[in-house]
Amino acid sequence: MKKFIFTLGALFMTTVTFSQAGHIMQGVGSVNMSMGGAATAQPLDISGALHWNPATISAFDEDIIKLDVGLFFSSPELSSTVPEFDNEGQPTGNFFSGTTEDDRGISPMPALAAVWSKPDSKHTFGASAFGISGFGATFPESMSNPINMPQANGGFGRIESDYMLFQIGLAWAYEITDELSFGLQPTFNYSALELMPNPTANPNQAGYPSTDKASALGFGAQVGLFYNSNSGFKAGVSYKTTQNFGDFDLDNTYLDGSTATNSFNMDYPAILSFGLGYSLGTIDLALDYRMVDYENTDGFSSVGWTETASVAGFGWENINIISAGIQYKGINKLPIRLGYTYSSNPINNDVAFFNIPATAIIKNAFQVGLSYEVSDRFQLDLLYHYGTSGDATSGPVLNPQFIQNFPPYGAIPGSEVSYDMTTSMIGIGASLKL
Repeated sequence: MKKFIFTLGALFMTTVTFSQAGHIMQGVGSVNMSMGGAATAQPLDISGALHWNPATISAFDEDIIKLDVGLFFSSPELSSTVPEFDNEGQPTGNFFSGTTEDDRGISPMPALAAVWSKPDSKHTFGASAFGISGFGATFPESMSNPINMPQANGGFGRIESDYMLFQIGLAWAYEITDELSFGLQPTFNYSALELMPNPTANPNQAGYPSTDKASALGFGAQVGLFYNSNSGFKAGVSYKTTQNFGDFDLDNTYLDGSTATNSFNMDYPAILSFGLGYSLGTIDLALDYRMVDYENTDGFSSVGWTETASVAGFGWENINIISAGIQYKGINKLPIRLGYTYSSNPINNDVAFFNIPATAIIKNAFQVGLSYEVSDRFQLDLLYHYGTSGDATSGPVLNPQFIQNFPPYGAIPGSEVSYDMTTSMIGIGASLKL
């Protein structure tokens, strides 16, 4: 059998879980997603308004309820290359490489929203229940890819992760003037996490353990301002605070049957959004810019190994997101939308190994959507999304035993792990004016 340097402590980080369906969903619901997620200053539907800027719900002067379901697909590939060594630990000059495809199925993304208002009132109220983050990876055991070889052979065997974040928001908007509104929204969160194997736990002689599903509760808030001129120009700004979670208490089972527990904290980052909108006749335009503050978020800000070969953190940098969309209403009862989303990569090459597969990294996303106005009070929505990570996220294999010779993380010369993916989603939605 080919021999290679591939310690359990080093390679396990390929199961890092901030990924698969995307840690930060670019939008919520069929309408908002089809506009590229842009809604900070262009509230075309109540789901996008409640998610990105609570002040914008002042644009709705009726009681509305909306339900959306998205079916999310992804096609990630995990590749690795490691040098071969002889029985005396000397490099042979040969390399062992392989690729494994994900065999996970469909991930559902639900969204439910409601708004209450009266035409003559300065107050508007809203409530939402959104799946705003979720991912999962399932890479089967493989003898042809070093990273997916059994732990007894130096790999990790089957790599599987499952994460979801469900958020409930209660919003209030107040019209300060006819053109300017203020919004406030406390948020309450539930998240669940399951890992196979678990990189946040200390390994024993048998390797890293697997975990049972653990859950955590969190809370935060969002505030916003919305300016809606009489000329069609709109502007908005909102700030969603860090969603602070309690620890995941992970119950671990090792390959030798022993058990242990460890705790891991993962918050949801603060997001600052600025938006512009313009509506004229049959055209609605929207443009948003967001800054996501990973560098001050528990679970993302730290980076490197602990003294016991578990992972201290994943070293994500802040990211910039640009969302843009256009809606055309020239066809009777059939508005059509196009959207685009760009996201920068929070992972640099030095720490790429800590975050592979980095399925949250979708650089370019393209959306198309339409609605059918069944009646004055009932509307059906449809969405198709396609995303790509662009260039693969890649970097050297890291081994804590190599830190002295190759600081700071112990990169193995000649090694590489990489990840690439595409995503697609079909969304359907319905809204009813009560």
